Amino acid sequence: MPSSCKLEAPALLETLFEQLPDSVYLIDPASSRILYCNRAAHAGLGYAAAEILDHSVLSLQKDVVGAEQWQAIAAEIRKSDPYVFVGRHRHRDGHEVAVEVYTRHFEHGGRAYFLSVARDITARLALERDMADREAQLRFALNEATDGLWDWSLPTDEVFFSPQLKRMLGYGPQEMVPVLDTWRANIHPDDAGWVIKVLQDHLAGQRERYEAEYRLRNRNGHYLWVHDRGKVCERDAQGRPLRVVGMVQNITDRKNLERRLQRLASHDSLTGLLNRRESEIVLDTQLELCRRMDVSLGICLFDIDHFKAVNDLHGHLVGDRVLARIAELIAAHVRGADYLFRWGGEEFMLVCTDSTPEALAGLAEKLRATVENARWEDVAGLHQVTASFGLAVFPRHGRDSRELFIAADSALYRAKSAGRNRVEMAGD
Repeated sequence: MPSSCKLEAPALLETLFEQLPDSVYLIDPASSRILYCNRAAHAGLGYAAAEILDHSVLSLQKDVVGAEQWQAIAAEIRKSDPYVFVGRHRHRDGHEVAVEVYTRHFEHGGRAYFLSVARDITARLALERDMADREAQLRFALNEATDGLWDWSLPTDEVFFSPQLKRMLGYGPQEMVPVLDTWRANIHPDDAGWVIKVLQDHLAGQRERYEAEYRLRNRNGHYLWVHDRGKVCERDAQGRPLRVVGMVQNITDRKNLERRLQRLASHDSLTGLLNRRESEIVLDTQLELCRRMDVSLGICLFDIDHFKAVNDLHGHLVGDRVLARIAELIAAHVRGADYLFRWGGEEFMLVCTDSTPEALAGLAEKLRATVENARWEDVAGLHQVTASFGLAVFPRHGRDSRELFIAADSALYRAKSAGRNRVEMAGD
């Protein structure tokens, strides 16, 4: 081991460290880098002594993710004596080593250090499983089958948070104050009201069980999606709830997949705009809203002039780039309350609520000029792209979505027949 990475110590002391069965690490608090380790530490993870110095807590500990979480843990270490953390070390060959880590902080020569002693608890966990009675085995099975358990005593307001639940949220086993407010304060503000209402409804006997999907903040300040469910399991003589037990499952991956699938179903994959299927839903919804509020609604159909020639001369890949660029240009010039769709092929549709014929015509002319003046230096031989626009306004040109679309489509046809690169309003 390089001499710069070792504290000065008598040879006997270093020999004793090397003979310890537990792993010993000397850690830089600022970076989490490993400055020294004994034989049990590097050999237990499959490394040579010098190799471990290229690692840090962030690279060895699977349950510490990112500098933010390390800094939060480092702050707790400075306040605790010792700080205890149960987690998983990464072995060189890829498997996990369950460890219980005790860390203390100290200073030497004007410099701060963390000293961690990590014990491999794989065998202990296996023995606990083997020796547990039926009730403990059932509790363990539930604990392993989900991301965490909780057990709330209403008279004392104390809540047991299982180690898996704490680990899911990035905390050590001795952290998270065991009271209901610890959980309540970490629910996403947009979800908190109805989640608490669902829990209260269950306590009042209005729901058979408490069950909710919501966002829960972890130690890093990020939100996880969780599926949380529980049930009153003990009541007093008057039937008032005394104890509620439940389980929490991390469903973030499932929620992310649902959002991606929803986006695929409602958005055009090339331009990122809402697709034709979604436009039919949005147009009917916005028409009904404008009808109730007694305001106008404008629709604008437009397509790229001579787009077939673009594909024929430059190829379909260039054609796709043109479509995506036009979508980007138009989206940058419409209101946040407007809806822009790729209707199909080279055709687009814009829906503008509370827009008069004059305002819609002014916007369409601005969009037409934006397309006309766009530069295409990145496409050899493509000097200019133009678009034609057809407009219609509810209720002046139609009372429902079908009538409006027919009116706008007829106006678009007139724009193309009159020479393209122009705006036409539906006739009265």
